Amino acid sequence: MLAATSAVRAGLDGARELLDEATRVYLERFWDDDAGLAVDTWDTAFTTLDPYRGVNANMHSVEAMLAAADVTGDPAWLRRAARIAEFVVGQAKSHDWRIPEHFGPDWVPDLELNRDRPDDPFKPYGATVGHGLEWARLLLHLEAALDGVGLSSSADLHLAAAALFDRAVADGWDADGAPGFVYTTDWEGKPVVRQRMHWVVAEAVNTAAALQARAVRAGDETAADRYADLYARWWDYADRHVLDHEHGSWFHELDPSNAPAGTVWPGKADLYHAFQTTLVPRLPLAPSMATAVAEGLLRP
Repeated sequence: MLAATSAVRAGLDGARELLDEATRVYLERFWDDDAGLAVDTWDTAFTTLDPYRGVNANMHSVEAMLAAADVTGDPAWLRRAARIAEFVVGQAKSHDWRIPEHFGPDWVPDLELNRDRPDDPFKPYGATVGHGLEWARLLLHLEAALDGVGLSSSADLHLAAAALFDRAVADGWDADGAPGFVYTTDWEGKPVVRQRMHWVVAEAVNTAAALQARAVRAGDETAADRYADLYARWWDYADRHVLDHEHGSWFHELDPSNAPAGTVWPGKADLYHAFQTTLVPRLPLAPSMATAVAEGLLRP
């Protein structure tokens, strides 16, 4: 869905048909309207639905829904995104602003999933620091999108975004005496997987920029200055440790001493987070990225 919305904005042949098909499949197969959430995984024949339910799939659903709302003009996508966000905010608030990631089919959190293999690349045990940051940013995008069409959420999205950000930073940044964000923590905030992932600092940069923009809009100079300082600090860290100045792109994983590693994410398979970090700080909170770029809203 997200790729198709970008393709529509780029004017590519077949993009609208792709978007129509993607949204149809999503609504028929993945959107659980009773729960107000997305299911996670089907087999390839769409005959067996995995009992696992995950917040990660819902996080990226929100991202795609924001883009779909912009491209289709249908505010139902924003209402769906708000339902997901309200569930996640409620879960995070109940767990001291650490987000439970893994659920059973009844949407009861499974806080012990993968305790025996905590560095699972897709379903790690505990709280994922980077997702606290990423959710914080998405809540701000959602708030701005809802405001733009005269809708609102039952959750205070800005307050939740700030709380998620503060928890992720307190738990994750410099948590073991070395610079960088640890990958995961337990439910008391103690580091579990201490590897540093490139996408986590990328999301930290993006979210600091988003919170700064929101603070400027609210006239809160103190908060704006704080977020600007963190933004600069994390870009400096990325420049020193994560960007591969010799071969390009970003090292996807560093060990706890900030040396390149590959135990969880070998290679450089993911351009998504690094590329977005060159765009998010230069765009408004709404509309979504491809639409904003197409409308000439990208700042130098």
